[in-house]
This record gives sequence, C-alpha cells and structure tokens, in this order.
Amino acid sequence: MYIPGIEVRLLREGLVESVHYCEAVVVDRRGRVLAQGGSNHLPVTFIRSALKPFQALPVLRSGAHQAFGMDSADLALLCASHNGDLLHARRAFNLLWRMDLEPSALSCPVPEGKHSPLEHNCSGKHSGMLAVCRQRGWSIEHYAERRHPLQLLITQTLAELLGMPIDEFIQARDDCGVPTFQFSLQQMAWLYAQLASGQVAELECLARAMIHQPTMVAGEGKFDTVLMQLGAGQLVSKTGAEGVQCIGRMGEGMGLALKVYDGSSRAKYPLVIHLLRQLGWIDPAVAEALNDRFAVLGEHQRLEVVGELEMV
Repeated sequence: MYIPGIEVRLLREGLVESVHYCEAVVVDRRGRVLAQGGSNHLPVTFIRSALKPFQALPVLRSGAHQAFGMDSADLALLCASHNGDLLHARRAFNLLWRMDLEPSALSCPVPEGKHSPLEHNCSGKHSGMLAVCRQRGWSIEHYAERRHPLQLLITQTLAELLGMPIDEFIQARDDCGVPTFQFSLQQMAWLYAQLASGQVAELECLARAMIHQPTMVAGEGKFDTVLMQLGAGQLVSKTGAEGVQCIGRMGEGMGLALKVYDGSSRAKYPLVIHLLRQLGWIDPAVAEALNDRFAVLGEHQRLEVVGELEMV
C-alpha cells in the first residue's frame, strides 16, 4: 500500500528554509490501523513523557489514589510534563505531605536554575510512583530502578495493555531517572485509543482528570493545555520529548501518535493541528486559533504541513 509522505516546512516570507520529515498513525481501541502517513523510517522510538498516563495507572489500581485522597488535579499532575510553576510545585508538595514524605524522596533532579525537585516537570509522575510504593509497603529507596517492584509493575501493566510479552520490552533510562520504552507508533496510538475508549474505568478516570485540569498537565500557553481547553472535552493530549505526540479521541476509542524524525518540538504542533483537522477531531475555527499560536513563529516565519494521512 502506498503511504504518503508528511513534511513540516519552515517558510520565510513564503519560501522554504527548512524541512522536518514526520510519521503518524491512527488506530482503534483494538489496535487496528485506521490511517497512516510518513515514510516509516523509525519502526520503533521512545515514547518518553507520552507514557505518563500509563505509568500513573498503578496509582488507581493499587488504591493509592483513595488512600492519599487524590482529586482530579492530583491525578492530572501524575500525568504531567508541567512548567514547574508554583501551582505545580505546591500540588506535588501536598501530595508528598499526604504520604508523610519530604521532597528529597523524589529521585527526579533539580532543574537548572531551580531550587527543588518539586519544580521538575516529572515531579507529579514521581509522586505517583512513591504513592504506589507507600500503598504496597515497598521501599521507596531506588524506586526508579528498573528492577524495583514498582517499575516491574508498570512494565506488567503495559504488557497487559499491549498484549506483549515482558521480555520483548526494550527499556532505557529517561532524563528524570525512571525507565522509558521503545514502541512502534502503532503501539503508542493503541495505548491512547485505550485511554480514550471509556472501556477501562481507571484509564477513563485519568483521561477525564487531564481534560478537566489541563493546566496541571502542562501549563498556561503550553500546547497540551491549550488543545484540551479548546477540544470541547473530546481530546486527551500528551507530548513526549524528541518529536513525539499522542492524542486520544474520547468516547470513540481512537488514538493518534506521531513522530518528527529530527526530534523537533516546533514541527510537531502544526502537524498535530493539521492531522486533527483532516480527521475532523477539531473544527476549522479551533485549527485556526491553534495555528495562530503554534504555527506562526514570527513576522516573517511560519510552519506549513505538506501531506495527509492515508485511510486504510
């Protein structure tokens, strides 16, 4: 089957200055490919922070969310790659306080120019991991290590969602210290189709928390936050580093995953907007508002997407 190419072009006064090559796929809740585009140059890539809602799933399955009184803002923070604003740092501190833990328990580093690991964009994810350890009676020492019971539980959870043997998982250490995984874009999209399907109660709880508390997921003006604010409760969105983005269409059980091959962040947001418009997941007015914020880089520069998804 012919798979069309997808490019994001940087235009300077309408003339091409740079080109980013991309790949994208849409699947249903059963993992079947509905549409795809791009050259498939990267059969697998690291999911990075787009994994966070699924790393948070054991918090709900273990009952830690009830034990430590987590509300929707707390759950959204578990899934966040946040700005490290006071809003986020205070929420993470409060989570740890309910567990009788100090911020020093977090294994994520102190960001450059900051004063506390609470300000790290992954502090919510790490707080959720500590909550599971507390609830299960596991040691909080070395909880980020891949052989810790917590990380083994997360891997087992992913194996169940993807129907994949654990010994086939390829891991590496993410920048915050915990494992991340290599997946195909089809697998990433399948995870988000399940997140948005409404068929797994705990996943729906996390997805609804992200949608209802979008500022906790990223921060004012950030793409995930703005998209979910404008998405009329229909889209759950999570960015990943190195050009990864994943989105679920609520209620319909469809997931979109994409990768910009060179890892560019600036290219993926116009690409998301373009594909969501093609899929009919956002209306033209929302697409225009998003493009004004994320595709126009300055008075003389803008990003333009060339290519479409091919329906299967």
